[in-house]
Amino acid sequence: MESDLALHDEVVAVWPLAGFDKTLHYRASGKLAETVAEGCLVRVPIGPRFVLGIVVGTGATADVDYSKLKLVSQLCYDEPILNRELLELADWICSYYGSSRESVLETMIPASVRRGMTPKKVRFVSLGREASDEELERLERRAPKQKALYDFLSQQIRPQNKGLIFKRLNLSATTYNSLLDKGFVKEVVRIEERAAYDDEIGSLEYVEEKSIELNDEQQVAVESLRQELGKGGFATHLLHGVTGSGKTEVYLQAMETALNRDQGVLYLVPEVALTPQTVGRIRARLARLGDINAVVWHSHLSDGERLDGWMALSTGRARVVVGARSAVFAPIRNLGLVIVDEEHEPAFKQDETPRYHGRDVAIYRGFLSKSLCILGSATPSLETYRNVINGKYAVDRLTKRVDERSLPLMHIVDMRQEMLRTRKPTQLSRILVDKLRERFERKEQSILFLNRRGFSASMLCQECGHVEVCDRCSVPMTYHRSDDTLKCHLCGAEAVAPIVCPSCRSPKIRWKGMGTQRIENAVMKILPNAKVVRVDADTMNRKHLFRQILGDFRSGRIDVIVGTQMIAKGLDYPNVTLVGLVDADLSLHIPDFRANERTFQLLVQVSGRAGRGELAGEVVVQSYTPHADPIQFARHGDVDAFLRMELENRELFEYPPYRRLIRQVLRGPNPDKVAFFAEQFAKQVEKRLEGVVEIRGPVSCPIEKMKDNYRFQNWYFTANVAPVMGVLREIAREIAWPADVVQVLDADPMMLS
Repeated sequence: MESDLALHDEVVAVWPLAGFDKTLHYRASGKLAETVAEGCLVRVPIGPRFVLGIVVGTGATADVDYSKLKLVSQLCYDEPILNRELLELADWICSYYGSSRESVLETMIPASVRRGMTPKKVRFVSLGREASDEELERLERRAPKQKALYDFLSQQIRPQNKGLIFKRLNLSATTYNSLLDKGFVKEVVRIEERAAYDDEIGSLEYVEEKSIELNDEQQVAVESLRQELGKGGFATHLLHGVTGSGKTEVYLQAMETALNRDQGVLYLVPEVALTPQTVGRIRARLARLGDINAVVWHSHLSDGERLDGWMALSTGRARVVVGARSAVFAPIRNLGLVIVDEEHEPAFKQDETPRYHGRDVAIYRGFLSKSLCILGSATPSLETYRNVINGKYAVDRLTKRVDERSLPLMHIVDMRQEMLRTRKPTQLSRILVDKLRERFERKEQSILFLNRRGFSASMLCQECGHVEVCDRCSVPMTYHRSDDTLKCHLCGAEAVAPIVCPSCRSPKIRWKGMGTQRIENAVMKILPNAKVVRVDADTMNRKHLFRQILGDFRSGRIDVIVGTQMIAKGLDYPNVTLVGLVDADLSLHIPDFRANERTFQLLVQVSGRAGRGELAGEVVVQSYTPHADPIQFARHGDVDAFLRMELENRELFEYPPYRRLIRQVLRGPNPDKVAFFAEQFAKQVEKRLEGVVEIRGPVSCPIEKMKDNYRFQNWYFTANVAPVMGVLREIAREIAWPADVVQVLDADPMMLS
């Protein structure tokens, strides 16, 4: 009899979350067989233990004898937590980025969902049947507590929280249950949404929805995107607009069109904490459209909030998600529109396994869901720009700012000449100092940008030339004046700043270079009555502090912000009329073929923070190499000319985007051992993939030592990543790695240090 019943069981394929990459088969029996579906989270036995896994197929063909199949023990949620599109996306990430299936699933699915955490259920109470006069009289005489509860509920318009009622009326379970048994009270169980749709970011910057008249270019772009949405199917558009050209409004118009078509929307930004205005505008637009919920996805959500947000999207209760790169995995139903704002930003690249690029994953997800994908930027990446040239992507251009506002006037200051004039090192040029004073007197605001924390870059002895280097990393330690310490910004090591040189005991110690702290001090001396705030990783150590500072800046309580790349994006404040880039060519002097591209993007993006209101803006760029191509092209605002020139340079050396790059980094405490295994690995690759890849290396990484580990790298250039990555992973599995040598493969790396 039992075997006959088993014949009606469903065979399901499961990806277990148990530390190994293998699909296993199980039987789903009884009611489970009717409810289990692809993408469901289930509990299954593996040996003596039970683990969670994802159902990846039903009606499957078992890989072992049917009679030996074990039963699925539990269905964790009624609804699938992953759809077919996300399962296919997981497979693609595994093959392209060379990651294990488990690491990909752990990245995709929030821990609270993977653990099978249940949504918070709350009981609500309302009045049941109406009591007769006789019954009311009896209650008042014999059970006054029951009568008090009945009277309270009769006055309520909607059901009330059961727990709160118990506290308010000081009820006992006996009192409540008596009324429940008599039918005077009824209760319902609801799932409580723990701030799935709420967020401090949006509440701080809620924007009143106003009727916005599009300019001609915006109208053309909106119509182009609406037509693409009307066609259905996959397409990618680059929205190439200068800073302040109204790209966000174009996104919102496209979003509105998709929502009116009952489609879901994925809206990616480089970092949610830096885009409060975007969240506010999205909420305002959704409020106008009606009862449409949005989930804001960011790193500060609690486990409960993540669970509720995930379930709201997977069940269709929410149709929009806005967030940083991890939001690309949100289980949106009927996805129709994918937006990647500031697509050029390196922040979209994950620096831990799996090392995926949020923009590229978003595009592939758009392909799987047959969605329209919009990539927006004033300074597109070379990868995106080449796809436009090749006709792979369409392009919609916004060449002027909204309301015909002018782009800021850019001044290039040669700091070499400035030093000759002052006969000493200087942090702020004369023109920048004068313009800071002018803005303060006119009650306008300024932003100073320097991509370096601390007071000075390093400690230098003028007698022997000694530079204090971190013991664990091959980088100079940075001096922090606020607590008189030397800090390593790689491993976090700290030391008391020496009074004399540790090498020769000379007191002639000087601090070479400059950091945000030194610039802050210089500005405070120039403007002693101004409110100056420094924004970097050292000062933004309290939750919500950055958002608080942005609120103070918008309200005019802060005159000058001095900061690192945290302030290079996401700021749109009309009273900012001056932006100063203190050491503009700092990023030019790093061993990275993307150095020119990054410097240009930084210059254009940071300068674009100025003059976004009715007042005209100015930008002061301080540089020791003022004639460098990125600086000159940024000065003239000629983005296309710079990108074409840079593409020619990349093609000459066959760097990405003309070929793909896979970077392999090996690290360990013994440099000779690491170098040996790097060389052996490269030899195996050359043997198996001769003519398919070009190998460069092994060589030491630019930062040779980090956190007590020596680092070597191999570069593999190829036309096709996935098959090469497969071979590299095979070789890695075959090599008998010592415990103290770790290797990492990174497809399309963004940071090469």
